[in-house]
Amino acid sequence: MAQADFDVLVLGAGSGGYACALRAAQLGLSVGLVEKGPLGGTCLHVGCIPTKALLHAAEVADAARESEKFGVQASLDGIDMTGVNAYKDGVVSRLFKGLTGLIKGRGITVIEGAGRLTGRREVTVDGTTYSGRHVVLASGSYSRSLPGLEVDGERVVTSDHALRLDRMPGSVVVLGGGVIGCEFASVWRSFGAEVTIVEALPRLVPAEDEACSKALERAFRKRGIAFRTGTPFQSVKTTENGVAVTVEGGDLIEAELLLVAVGRGPVTDGLGYDEQGVAMERGFVLTDERCRTNLDGVYAVGDIVPGLQLAHRGFQQGIFVAEDIAGLDPAAIDETGIPRVTYSHPEVASVGLTEAEAAERHGADAVESLTYDLGGNGKSQILATQGFVKLVRVTDGPVVGVHMVGDRVGELVGEAQLIYGWEAHPDDVAPLVHAHPTQHEALGEAHLALAGKALHAHS
Repeated sequence: MAQADFDVLVLGAGSGGYACALRAAQLGLSVGLVEKGPLGGTCLHVGCIPTKALLHAAEVADAARESEKFGVQASLDGIDMTGVNAYKDGVVSRLFKGLTGLIKGRGITVIEGAGRLTGRREVTVDGTTYSGRHVVLASGSYSRSLPGLEVDGERVVTSDHALRLDRMPGSVVVLGGGVIGCEFASVWRSFGAEVTIVEALPRLVPAEDEACSKALERAFRKRGIAFRTGTPFQSVKTTENGVAVTVEGGDLIEAELLLVAVGRGPVTDGLGYDEQGVAMERGFVLTDERCRTNLDGVYAVGDIVPGLQLAHRGFQQGIFVAEDIAGLDPAAIDETGIPRVTYSHPEVASVGLTEAEAAERHGADAVESLTYDLGGNGKSQILATQGFVKLVRVTDGPVVGVHMVGDRVGELVGEAQLIYGWEAHPDDVAPLVHAHPTQHEALGEAHLALAGKALHAHS
């Protein structure tokens, strides 16, 4: 049995795994990267990148459909799913080639095959065992279903299947009103489908600030996207034309397709984690704030660790772990400061605490909020988008949450993260110069208003 030794042995080449590998190699460490599928994992191939390509195609469709209000004579003749998929796959292919080149250029050893943890610092791949001074578990996630709900890949599908559809469904029921469900609902509505979202919790994007949920619901209602919140799913039957979905109360919703978007589960089963004594809970790997498991020298990053299942979270964790192994003593990642974006039309973007979370943590009397309407922002008027920037602060203290709704507001979340991360007070942000006309001005105006210097907003 051949033996290969590495400073860092990474199991999984998704966002967290490959980021760890690249940074570790950059720091002069020898790296082995184990992956059974294509490099880049879920995010690149069946997650962030292809779904956002679909969302951009949907934005183009909406622009063509609504062009007349901008004085442009154009028409939308239909959606060519072959062409849409070619565009989407082209984006993925180019990024995949770039990533492959980066990994090769850094001298990282890619070990192709299904890896399994077979020792505290050993991973076995197709009968060959590799060892590392440090092992990083980064095995990713899969699309969940519900007990008794069988996904057939034809009429009952997950997001993985939805990304490979070669036809445009005329009607869809989306089971789940979180990020994935709302993004696909937005795409399909822009492409002309009748869409109904079924969500068991009381509101769409339930992890976001309640004001954002209400704004998204208003926008979806205006777009003709139906939704049933506070309505648990009961059953589904296939019909001659598609599916018949029964929800609590006995109501029946018929459509061509049912998308199951009830979240993602950790890929940890059968990988030897339990057998080697890795502390786990409900399939997730438990770590401390430095991404360390209970086993010495074994780390875990990404979707297998409890918390936000976001590619950029795993990416940052991967960099953190590589630097920790190299002895750079990086600062622990503030989970609350990880930005969140739902790339629907309109977008929802946020960082930090919701108003309810801030009130729970600091006391309702110690928290204040301000909402700046994008109606007062020139660039938002040019884009014909509606929404707001909402700030949550500790009274006479720093801004602890930024929440935004509107087309393209995801591009503002970087500045919002800096404001949160630096514990900035409204008076710290108010003097900053924001280019005109940009949507970034909305962040500036909101802080001016919260500092008592409102110009385009009521203070």
